[in-house]
Amino acid sequence: MSERVGIYPGTFDPITLGHADIIRRGSKLVDKLIIGVTTNPSKNPMFSTEERFAMVEREVDNLGIDNVEVVGFNALLVKFAHKQGANVIIRGLRAVADFEYEYQMAGMNQQLDDDIETVFLMADVSLQPIASKLVKEIALYGGDITPFVSVDVCDEVNARVAEIGRKGDY
Repeated sequence: MSERVGIYPGTFDPITLGHADIIRRGSKLVDKLIIGVTTNPSKNPMFSTEERFAMVEREVDNLGIDNVEVVGFNALLVKFAHKQGANVIIRGLRAVADFEYEYQMAGMNQQLDDDIETVFLMADVSLQPIASKLVKEIALYGGDITPFVSVDVCDEVNARVAEIGRKGDY
């Protein structure tokens, strides 16, 4: 039987406790889980690709999971999956809105390569509201992001906010 390799792709800007939960749970479903840190300029990233890669790598190391590797990519997901020898794409779902988008993406990926399966993991109930976009917004307006990210990520986000400046009245 061949090794089951999974890809968990994302921008991880920043990596949240929700992402860490999907990484932890997804790593149990495959022999090897590759966290694909990708570029997505349309998401207006707070951190560069290199910074996000380092952040994800550190957070994965802190999880202490042996079968997880972090790889950067800037390509079509199915092509990246092929290059990594992956046959599974793992995606986290928080809400119905996520499902609609992810369902469409899974269908497109299946049209591109029907040998790669998409597996959806429901977010832990306590982590469902967490989204990187909201974490950044909360931080930019002076809110507390400690319930949503690790201490190290919180420090990095707050340092970046200090560089670029807070928004609104605080």
